[in-house]
Amino acid sequence: MMNDVTPDAADIAADYIEGFLDIADLDGDLEIAHSNGRDYVSVVSGEGDDLSALSKADAVAALQELTRIAVHSKTGEFSRLILDVAGSRDARSKELERLVDRAVERIEGGATSAALPPMSSYERKLVHDFVSDRGFVSNSEGEGSDRHTVISRA
Repeated sequence: MMNDVTPDAADIAADYIEGFLDIADLDGDLEIAHSNGRDYVSVVSGEGDDLSALSKADAVAALQELTRIAVHSKTGEFSRLILDVAGSRDARSKELERLVDRAVERIEGGATSAALPPMSSYERKLVHDFVSDRGFVSNSEGEGSDRHTVISRA
């Protein structure tokens, strides 16, 4: 009797990204992790591998969305996959932290609030954590692709 085991979302995502890397003639190793209900797939460059074009924020976001669609088409379920290419996730986290710091400076300088640009739910969650760490409050406002974070005093 055959065993009908369906691959999990992370495996489907990894297969999709491996195919993409092959088509683009790029080398990279894949690492998969699971945390807080999310799958994390990282493309790690080896010695001599150049993933710089693919690690740009827009490219990572596009590949992440394409990968989520590929997972959805195989499983029928929404994927909360987070993709990292050559450290792009850490670089984006640091960029978001700098945005929060500048917004806090504006508030400390007299502004009643500071709105950040629209971003993904994952990025907004990071921003909310950074804001809280600094003793301020934040709320998400707007709908769809216009959803953004507004920071104010506690």
